[in-house]
Amino acid sequence: MLRILKRILLGLLALVLAIVAFVYARSEYALRKHVRVEEAALAIPTDAEAIARGEHIAITRGCTDCHTSDLGGKVNMEVPAIGRMAASNLTRGSGGVPAGYSSADYERAIRHGLKADGTALLFMPSRDFAALTDADVADLIAYIKSRPAVDRKNVPSYIGPLGRALFAFGVLPMVESRLVDHAAPHAPRVDAGATADYGRYLARACVGCHGEHLSGGPIPGVPPSFKAPANITPDASGLAGWTRDDFHRVFREGKKRDGSAIDEFMPWQALGHFSDMELDALWAYLQTVPPRALGQR
Repeated sequence: MLRILKRILLGLLALVLAIVAFVYARSEYALRKHVRVEEAALAIPTDAEAIARGEHIAITRGCTDCHTSDLGGKVNMEVPAIGRMAASNLTRGSGGVPAGYSSADYERAIRHGLKADGTALLFMPSRDFAALTDADVADLIAYIKSRPAVDRKNVPSYIGPLGRALFAFGVLPMVESRLVDHAAPHAPRVDAGATADYGRYLARACVGCHGEHLSGGPIPGVPPSFKAPANITPDASGLAGWTRDDFHRVFREGKKRDGSAIDEFMPWQALGHFSDMELDALWAYLQTVPPRALGQR
């Protein structure tokens, strides 16, 4: 009997070690893999209008939420078992990007989620930015490069043991560069207007939290303290019954349709920088999205 129990325990131990080895090997492979990106060099403007447009993109696309308003970076989340999400210093100050960091390096990080050496950036939501037009990326880079140097040495991001397991088994996409089509062509620019087509373009900034189908619900691997994003499809659990004015009120006043305050995790202040035209475009697009139940991703 003891011999059988010993064999069972040894078998279980071997299974655990095999799972640990798989998790570590799979996550390390993703982190160390070099990806070569063939992109035509973007012409980065220097005029005030382009820089202002770049600032608008940085705010409304969430860059300043993670990297802070001065782009000096900060720790956004740390749960040791899952990992640390630390946004880097994007300026030329001490602790920021190196002097040799080129416009191509910025573009590679923004649209591809890759470091200058081609390895993956942790927690960079590159899927939200992969479809940005050349003009918008160029303006965004122009704004970043125009910012004053900030001397701030930030601690690096890391993945904890549970985070590695969630990533290895496909639950949590901590390395979004693996989900980006690096060979996909990019549009030179997009026609801005209060249209569903332009709203679809803007809505890529919503996917990271609300999900690919915009139905919201809990985000796998995210601590319970983070309130689940809302359903923004035209479902009964989402925007069914909402009006254009209800939608605008979210971003102008931080209030829901019933007048209650929007949860603090919704960056409505940043998104409130959208113009009325941009909000109308988003609203027009969301009316075309197939209704889905809350959390139906």
